[in-house]
Formats: sequence, structure tokens, C-alpha cells
Amino acid sequence: MAATKLTVLSNGSLRVEGDFELVDAQGQPYGLAGRERISICRCGLSKNKPFCDGSHKGHFEHNAEAFDLPAPKV
Repeated sequence: MAATKLTVLSNGSLRVEGDFELVDAQGQPYGLAGRERISICRCGLSKNKPFCDGSHKGHFEHNAEAFDLPAPKV
């Protein structure tokens, strides 16, 4: 199986691809009907959370550019 890849999309969702399982706060898995790629809502506007339904279009701005986090605090 392919490794899991998360892509932060500019002005949009988080795309999840590959070998993954999505579970709720109680650890119960979502039924993904065999999908190997889903989009997770980042804007909070989706009526189908946690999945993206495109409601962000024109209402959510974020230019996704990678950066390095500082070292974790010990």
C-alpha cells in the first residue's frame, strides 16, 4: 500500500491520500467506501464535516507554503 500523504491546499482543504484510516473522537472508523483519497475541511463551513464539500470557495484564504517548525520544547 502507498504511504499516507497529506497535502495542504491553498484556500482549501487537507487532501489525504494513500493508506490511512479516519476515526472519530471515540475511535470509531468512518466508512470511506474504499476511497484512497479524501479531503478534510479546514474552514469550518462544510455541511459534511469532517469532509470538505467546497463551501470554502470565496470564504477562506490561506496560502499554503511549507516552513520548518522550531524544535520541540523539552
